[in-house]
Formats: sequence, structure tokens, C-alpha cells
Amino acid sequence: MTYVVTVAMAPPEGAPELDALQREGVIFLLRKGFDSLEAIEGPDGMEIELLDDLIAAGPSGALLRIFVDAPALEFAEDAAREVVSELLERTEALADWRITRCGVELNSELLQESLDAADGPDAPPADPAERARRHAAAGTTTGPDRLHPAEVEAMRARLRALAPTLAAVPPEAFGHGDDPGERMVGREAAEIAAGALVFAVDLLVDELFTDLAALEEDGPTVAESDAAFMLLDDLPPQFADEYTVLFARRLTVTAVTLTGRLARPGPVRPSCVAEEILLRLLITQAEVTADLYDLLSDEVATALETFAEGIGADADADATDLAPLGAEDWFTPFDDDGDAGFVHPYAAHDDEESLQGPTAR
Repeated sequence: MTYVVTVAMAPPEGAPELDALQREGVIFLLRKGFDSLEAIEGPDGMEIELLDDLIAAGPSGALLRIFVDAPALEFAEDAAREVVSELLERTEALADWRITRCGVELNSELLQESLDAADGPDAPPADPAERARRHAAAGTTTGPDRLHPAEVEAMRARLRALAPTLAAVPPEAFGHGDDPGERMVGREAAEIAAGALVFAVDLLVDELFTDLAALEEDGPTVAESDAAFMLLDDLPPQFADEYTVLFARRLTVTAVTLTGRLARPGPVRPSCVAEEILLRLLITQAEVTADLYDLLSDEVATALETFAEGIGADADADATDLAPLGAEDWFTPFDDDGDAGFVHPYAAHDDEESLQGPTAR
């Protein structure tokens, strides 16, 4: 059975709020730790498979969602708590952090498959409400350990306040038009989607700077590095030997140029393959942000999908299909028609010696 374990962590009581750089550092340390794991040891040496994880950090701490394959809910929760506790203990910068919440929620699709396959009089009821009632009567907590409502509402207000920053993207691009008969989503959903994209800009750019520093220290390429990268590891892996320090610099400059265009009126369609890939990563990060704060409703998901389709950056498509010829072609402009075809001169230039000097290797 697949379970989703939600784990909230916080620094010691009385510690100051985390600033943006500290939050990125926490995410990096947790990502580095989880990337080294393939399975979690449960009770009596039972192996519990780690399928996926999502990590986010805010001013008051960090939030993880760990997807695990375990034979029972209790095993999934206990194993997740144990592995997170061990990870905190062995990470010097997080050694004094504590777990504040740890709960399990079921993957509804896999749950239904399991229920459909179950036989006999002891099979659990298919109705989730009845299952919840039975567990409650037995004194067992099985519902998701959600964020405090005040945290959710604070993030909702923050994202809606950030929405106007996305000056290049009107509400119509998210499916909220002036004509009520043609509206796909409400104004709040459109604003949350826009705000999540703005919020994701900081994450995207900070992750690129972090990856660049790691690659400069442990390069020369992603393929040859043992570092845990926050974003470069999400790029098509078959080109990893082309992800050099210069490539990471060009990608970072492209990200700054692209996200800067989002903050002023004008075209937002990608100008090159690198921008297409960055937009997909940005949209994915926006979805993760909304989901981690319990704000990814069906309407918000629709709003982000509408935006992605409108600019030709479907986050679910395979990024490999965009760059069949290799990473060196990612920064070639699609056209030269004004901003729609603009690529920053530093990113567009592929002569490493000219950019880094004649002694560069």
C-alpha cells in the first residue's frame, strides 16, 4: 500500500524565523539526505520502499511529504518518523531541530485498487467515511496531519498578495475571464496560481545559484560530480556530461531574464529551449508550493494547467523531447522578433574561452 507521510519540523523554541537563504539551506540539506535513501528500515528489519518526497520550508520550519510503500499505515508512519529523526541527528546544522507533527494519509487511487482486490468478510469498507469512522472508534488516527488552518490562510493571503507581481500574465491566462460564461476558475484560484508562480521564482533562482556554487566546487560536470543538486538533477540526465559550470551560469542568467519578463507587461512565451524547460520547472514548483500548503484545489490546478497550455510549457510533458540534439542548443533563440525571441547575450554566447578568458579549461 502507498502512504503519504506528512512530517513537519521546526528549529528550537525561541529561535528566530528563517530568512530566505536559511530556508533554501534547509531544503538543500534535507534533499541531500533523502537523495541518498532508496528504502527505509521498518520494524524487525522490514524494508519500506521510499517512492518519492516533496520538501518545502517556511519562516517557522520545514514540511515534508514522503511517499512510501509499506504493508501497514503504522509501519509507514513509524519508519518515516525514525528516518527523519536520524537525518536531523546526523545533519549538524539541523541537529537541534525537532519533529512537531507526523501523520499518514492514503493515496486514494491505490487505496481503491487495494479495496477492490480485497476479499472476505474482514475486508475494509470501500466508503472512506466509514473507514474513518471505524478507525476513530478504535482510537487510531489515520487522517492526514494537515497544516494548522492559520498557516494555510496566511499562505493563501500571501500568494494572493503576490499575484499582481506577475504583470505579464493577466487573470485570463489562468482561466478567469471577464465573461462569466467562459470562466474556468474563480478569481481566488487564479490569484493563488499566479502568486504561487511568483513564490516559485525565488525558489527557482535560489536553487540555480546553490547548484552553481556546488558545481564550481565539485565539478567539472554534473555527470562527474558527487554533489546533490537541487535543480540540475531534474534536467534530462542523458546530457549530464554537458552540464558544466558555464552551462549552469548560462541557465541562471536565462532564468533571471525569463522571470524578469514575467514581472512586466509583455510576451511570456519561451524564447529558447532553456526557457521552455525553466518554465516547466517553475510551474512544477508552483504546484508543489500550493500542494504543500493545502491550496492545490482542483480550480488552482486547472488555473496552472491553463497557464502552461497557453504558453506551451506543459509541466507533464517530457523535457527530453525538447532538446534531442544536446544542451549546447538550448540557448539558441527561436526567432528574432523582439522580446519573444530575446536571449540574454551571455546565455546566447557559446564560446567558453570568450566568456571565461583564454585560460579557462
